[in-house]
Amino acid sequence: MPRDPRISSLVSAIAGGLVVLVIGALLLATDVIDTGKTTREVIRQEPITRNASNEDGGLTVRDIYKRDAPGVVFITAHIVRRSESPFGPLPERGTASGSGFVLDKDGNILTNAHVVQGATDVQVKFEKGDAVDAKVEGTDLSTDLAVIKVDTDSKKLKPLKLGDSGKVNVGDPAIAIGNPFGFDRTVTTGIVSALQRQIDAPNGLKIKDVIQTDASINPGNSGGPLLDGTGKVVGINSQIATPTGGSVGIGFAIPINTAKRLMPQLEKGSLGRAYVGVTTITVTKRIAEAFNLAQDHGALVQEVDRGGPADKAGIHGGRIETTEGLRAGGDLIVKIDGTDIRTSQDVAKAIADNHSGDEVKVEYYRGKDKKTAQVKLAKRPASLDQQQPLPDTLPLP
Repeated sequence: MPRDPRISSLVSAIAGGLVVLVIGALLLATDVIDTGKTTREVIRQEPITRNASNEDGGLTVRDIYKRDAPGVVFITAHIVRRSESPFGPLPERGTASGSGFVLDKDGNILTNAHVVQGATDVQVKFEKGDAVDAKVEGTDLSTDLAVIKVDTDSKKLKPLKLGDSGKVNVGDPAIAIGNPFGFDRTVTTGIVSALQRQIDAPNGLKIKDVIQTDASINPGNSGGPLLDGTGKVVGINSQIATPTGGSVGIGFAIPINTAKRLMPQLEKGSLGRAYVGVTTITVTKRIAEAFNLAQDHGALVQEVDRGGPADKAGIHGGRIETTEGLRAGGDLIVKIDGTDIRTSQDVAKAIADNHSGDEVKVEYYRGKDKKTAQVKLAKRPASLDQQQPLPDTLPLP
């Protein structure tokens, strides 16, 4: 199935981190930039428009920057990833950079998971002073969130106030603080352009209810805060849509309410996502007719993880390689806990808020016979988070 060009243009703001660091190094080597003090404050500025959703207001961008910038940090992660070569998998070492912000006086810092994914060591630089070592406490690739922790003088820790992303409206002011292209603690402004967008998580799942903003976001902004007109964090800057690799005014921030819900678990370790243990494809009318399915929508099971939750509940797959190509004849999932399943993505969405050990009712067809199964969800294996989902297509006989 051809990919939507808008989707293919989504670029993680940190994805170009390695290139950014190379460019930054060249600039630093020739003394073109000085990352010591790269952000200048506006001298005269009217108060920005007050959010319609709250009673606070009267702050200028300068006020907000002065108060909140000390709580924004510059993150450097040394990473090791495996790349294929004629000699087999080889370790590939590099450095990624991004942003984050202080959550509390205990040293917890929130950032994007893709900023620290695969990191062998992480360092954090505050507004003043040298970089300090940080420990990755927990990550969740499904929401692209991570909590890291530093052990440092509490005087350096300037926690930011968290807002309520559920009260954000289109047209509200938006302020981003981060480290684009290595320029530390840069502030940009704009508005909330749209709500309830969806972006791809690092593991291929969808992140929902994402905030779109035209505040300028570039590589290096990843993990930094998106603030409202009162200076409270309403989102975590994560991705941009761009044809050039730079900001064109379409940025995306993960809502802070998503982070608030997961932070208690992230601070204790990587989030154990629940999973059903199936690989499915979306059923279309053509697929339904080709395989004589009971209905023309749902998630057709192709593979069942051996010993996984679905396998233990008796759900069957039907992914078979033949000389004619890929044939499918597995069970057709149509509901999970009363939620209609129309596409393969709906399976992950239906259990997104569940935890390992929870039981869900799965309704499915085997041929023309409708069946139900109580599936006890298990912790999602870490290896699955590194895999991309199968293309949502199926060769037909």
